[in-house]
Amino acid sequence: MSAPLDRWALSRALTRLANASPLELAQRPLPEPSPQLARRIGITGAPGAGKSTLVGHLALERLPRGRLGVLAVDPSSPRSGGAILGDRVRMDDLAGSEQLYIRSLGSRRTSDGLADNLPEMLDLMDQFGFDEVVLETVGVGQAEYAVRSQVDTLVLVLLPDSGDVVQAMKAGIMELADIYVVNKADLPGAQRMVTDLRRIAAVAQHSPRSWVAPILLASSSQPESIQALSQAIDQHQEWLAATQQRQAQRVQRARYRLRRLAELRIGEALARQDADFFEAPLVEQLAQLFGMLHMPQE
Repeated sequence: MSAPLDRWALSRALTRLANASPLELAQRPLPEPSPQLARRIGITGAPGAGKSTLVGHLALERLPRGRLGVLAVDPSSPRSGGAILGDRVRMDDLAGSEQLYIRSLGSRRTSDGLADNLPEMLDLMDQFGFDEVVLETVGVGQAEYAVRSQVDTLVLVLLPDSGDVVQAMKAGIMELADIYVVNKADLPGAQRMVTDLRRIAAVAQHSPRSWVAPILLASSSQPESIQALSQAIDQHQEWLAATQQRQAQRVQRARYRLRRLAELRIGEALARQDADFFEAPLVEQLAQLFGMLHMPQE
């Protein structure tokens, strides 16, 4: 049985990471590969699609499987840098379980639907013994698909009658999702939305061993639809294990971390008009991350 979760220590550590500079991040050692990493489930979609409510019901469904963390990203103000953090407010009903930890994160300087220093925070969840982490992004569109590299299973949440949104997303995140969910399925137009998604999926190219993303209907008033989503996530996790995709995911995560460290440090240097931004720890970690990009595939 795992040790009790030290919520205070985890909260403080997450806050330190959220506020850490690129140089401070670079002074942290990269995590060692481990077969006991938390399963990562990403929930993304357009603003107003009902992601937070869906995450809440999904968390309750999956909570019996072990220690579960929810990281929910809210948009930060481009002026003040503050965030409303409404996801935490909407998920307060889930509070009270010793096995569940919920944290809202402001997106801060990012513009890709995620939060500053998110890769390091996800690694920290592994270190605290979480079995599963659900990551909810800011509402995203065509170009904001960085979440793909940070999670094992990506769920795209859509609303009925959001055909224009689907058209806008087709060239981006629509091609990367592992599971499509038409949320608020009790509203008119839900079945028509499923038909539109199937039409788009029908023209996609699939190799014999590739994963074919299921298209599901979901509603907070239909518990069986949440169970079906949870089962689809399990099926995708089993497919990942059978096809040995873990190493490819590790390379993708290293690539994202490398790019973010460089972007953040260069941004700081430009803001301070400081040309001396190649500190030794940063260069060393960038070199390590470059090395991970060229590791042999399993």
